[in-house]
Amino acid sequence: MASIKTRLRREKIAKIMMQLSGILITGSLFFIVGTILFKGFPYLTWEMISQVPQGGFYIGKEGGILNAIIGSLYLGLASTFLAALIGLPVAIYLNIYVKSGSFLARSSKLLFDVLFGVPSIVYGAIAFSIMIWMGIRASLLGGIITVTLLTIPIVVRTIDELLKTIPVDLKHVTQSLGATKWEVAKILLLHIKPGIFTALLLAFGRAIGDVAGVLLTAGFSDNIPKYLDEPAATLPLAIFFQLSSPIPEVQGRAYASALILTLIILIIVICTHYLASKQRKHKI
Repeated sequence: MASIKTRLRREKIAKIMMQLSGILITGSLFFIVGTILFKGFPYLTWEMISQVPQGGFYIGKEGGILNAIIGSLYLGLASTFLAALIGLPVAIYLNIYVKSGSFLARSSKLLFDVLFGVPSIVYGAIAFSIMIWMGIRASLLGGIITVTLLTIPIVVRTIDELLKTIPVDLKHVTQSLGATKWEVAKILLLHIKPGIFTALLLAFGRAIGDVAGVLLTAGFSDNIPKYLDEPAATLPLAIFFQLSSPIPEVQGRAYASALILTLIILIIVICTHYLASKQRKHKI
């Protein structure tokens, strides 16, 4: 009887702890979003969205952050595409072509786990050294290379975990019907297609929100880059520079920039959920 009471007491404590954790996380989210809305919305204007910085923008004069918005989209979309182009085949190879539990499979996944946790400033420093060696100056290309290296582990490990959720019987049955490994891979990828959208979303969110990695490699410019060898502004850097100003109006614009970045992520999340739900209906 005492044992049952102890188990019930532990379950109650665990339930309370989970509820408190949920409240804390949800409350933190609402606090962050609420702070951005409260401090940034009054400074959010069409001029700020549709114009590039004019002379003295970062000391409170006219202009906007269109250059940073376009630069962030360029960098985020290009690096996510390249990360998917490289990471997806790597994940397929490790799960389909490499024997499960082999030294290569275990060491490769351990390596990507380590790369997943490496701070972005380390990627920036390494990419900056490579750029100096190759004679590439700080530019949109340098930022794309850096953020691609940063997001490849995210794509590989996320897809790897998705492939683990597929029943082993599906793979065995497909192979027993005489399918090649590439045909098996296509069937498994079709099965986790909604999850792949989530993996790309995670990569894009990391790419568009990174500041340490692109600080050394992408540079900063008040103009919209037309070529890959031109420096590019990003929203995180624009936020950082504006928050560093002692002028209250410029700090308010920083929160407005953060609000724009949040809205971009929100739009991507909604689109991803829509595509995922459409795919699930199609499978049903």
